[in-house]
Amino acid sequence: MNFNHFDEQGHAVMVDVSSKQETMRTATAAADVIMSAELLAAIARKSVSKGDVLGVARLAGIMAAKKTDDLIPLSHPLSLHSVSIEFDQDPAACRIQARCTVRAFERTGVEMEAMTGAAVAALTIYDMCKGTDKSISIANIRLLYKEGGKSGLYRREEAA
Repeated sequence: MNFNHFDEQGHAVMVDVSSKQETMRTATAAADVIMSAELLAAIARKSVSKGDVLGVARLAGIMAAKKTDDLIPLSHPLSLHSVSIEFDQDPAACRIQARCTVRAFERTGVEMEAMTGAAVAALTIYDMCKGTDKSISIANIRLLYKEGGKSGLYRREEAA
């Protein structure tokens, strides 16, 4: 296995992508926030004391995706063309899935930006609701989809 984030001496380096072709890159990642049924209902009603939980989480996720290179040491600074955050509420599972999709015309992929956006959106839900439900958990941060670049298309098969 080739780990190209290390030089011959074993030192961490940012991968040189200067010779790679720019292509349209798209990635979608998700994170699950598990909570009580009462809290999920309060979020849906927008009656959580701190305000519009999903609205704030959406903005936090977008901001985080744009700051990925400040957070992940070997991540390349990218010019993102689009970042969106969507939420799927599943009352049966007492879960909100935060999903982040990122697009850019770049030399390297946007998977880390999508993962960062989804994770921070989930963390923001936790932060805004932790006073109401101490049992909230964040789980299963994962890449759902990526397209573009040499490795092409990836789509995670999720159980229904």
